[in-house]
Amino acid sequence: MAWGMASEACCYVYYPKDKNELMDIFELAKSSGMTVGFRGAGQSYGDASLNGEQILVDLSGWNSILDWDSENGIITVQSGVTIAQLWRRVVSSGWWPPVVPGTMNPTVGGCASMNIHGKNHWQVGSFGEHVIEFEALLPNGQTVRCSRSQSQDLYFGMLGSFGMLGCFLSITLKLKQIASGAVQVTALSAANLDDLLHIIDSHKAEDYVVGWVDCTVVGSSIGRGIVHTARHKELSNKNVLTDDISNNKHELPSAIFGILPAKYLWLFLRMLNHRMGYKIINTVRYYSGLLRNGHGFVQSLAQFNFLLDYIPNWKQVFWPGGLIQYQCFIPFRNAHTVFSKILQCCTDSKLQPYLGVVKRHRKDDFLISCNLDGFSLAMDFSVKDRNRARLSSLLAKLDEIVLDAGGRFYFAKDSTLKPEATRSFLGPKTISRLVELKVMCDPNKMLQSNLSRRILPELHGCQVDK
Repeated sequence: MAWGMASEACCYVYYPKDKNELMDIFELAKSSGMTVGFRGAGQSYGDASLNGEQILVDLSGWNSILDWDSENGIITVQSGVTIAQLWRRVVSSGWWPPVVPGTMNPTVGGCASMNIHGKNHWQVGSFGEHVIEFEALLPNGQTVRCSRSQSQDLYFGMLGSFGMLGCFLSITLKLKQIASGAVQVTALSAANLDDLLHIIDSHKAEDYVVGWVDCTVVGSSIGRGIVHTARHKELSNKNVLTDDISNNKHELPSAIFGILPAKYLWLFLRMLNHRMGYKIINTVRYYSGLLRNGHGFVQSLAQFNFLLDYIPNWKQVFWPGGLIQYQCFIPFRNAHTVFSKILQCCTDSKLQPYLGVVKRHRKDDFLISCNLDGFSLAMDFSVKDRNRARLSSLLAKLDEIVLDAGGRFYFAKDSTLKPEATRSFLGPKTISRLVELKVMCDPNKMLQSNLSRRILPELHGCQVDK
């Protein structure tokens, strides 16, 4: 099942212990005419880690930290190591992963395959920009070591290619040195979308910036929300963290407001899984944010970055239909107009998201990339039997709006993108180069997933609908 629970597939799951066993799986697939997909922690919202009726390789057992240079902040890990394992290993030595997602559960291999971004993308770029080198096994049987100076085509091709060229065996990262495991956070209220985008863009000097959007309002207040900025303490020889075996002070709280056990909160939220419930939640959040407007407070890096982990099992709120996230990336000049249209379309369709998040981004040099100089808007939708068809129609309409504005999409979050939309934003030159690398690394077109077959059938030699 996909993390968002809105899609599922039956797969033949294998758990290789090492590279040799993985090679055996490749040989088995080749001889039996089957395809192979990869799954780390299974944290993609959509079908990226599913390979229906085919072989699925679970790499979660490849979770060893192979080398850790605490003096220089360079770490080498197997692809199944999670972000949680990574930060807990390094934070007490004065280091932090430079790019993390909104949850600590994804694997490093998964983050590399999707080339994830964080709440600091305009500052430090995507996950791949901090990969010094990686070792990978290709389906053709070759083991390669790639970096910016060695096998450059594969370095820029594999990072972000959603597992279609090979399997990461080990990944070496350069971490960020920190003076403290905490950041100084400031909350800033935004009366509307124009205000929100202006606040985010004008605070690019901060280390982290993220905007929450109330997607339930219309009119002059459309796009209102709260922006949170965060800044690291300055480094000096006197305040760099020393090794400490205890990470308790960095962990997420187990109770909300110090009273309500977080693990039970999803049961309460489940009662609000409807349009009026979303409006209540968003209204309360907006006005509570107004009370903290301009106020500063301290949070641990884990508390600020991993908001999705505050409420364990929160996705169960949306059982049995699940949830999907729609995330689009829009050039700076078009962001206000496009986001306004998107939010209005959601309201007109009576399919308002329960959550909206805006971030600032920059371009990069990776072959497969959603990144551009502009903003992204991520919206979470509850999926129910009665709204599936309408939701599909709405998102197809939003795709057209995004593409007309020169926008892009993020495969780690996608559940609905069609091949024509993928071709439109990637362009023929990029797709042609990806196909060339696919032929070189995977001549038998062995590596596939439900995602890859849905968005780029030509990558596997399938007939393309014109």
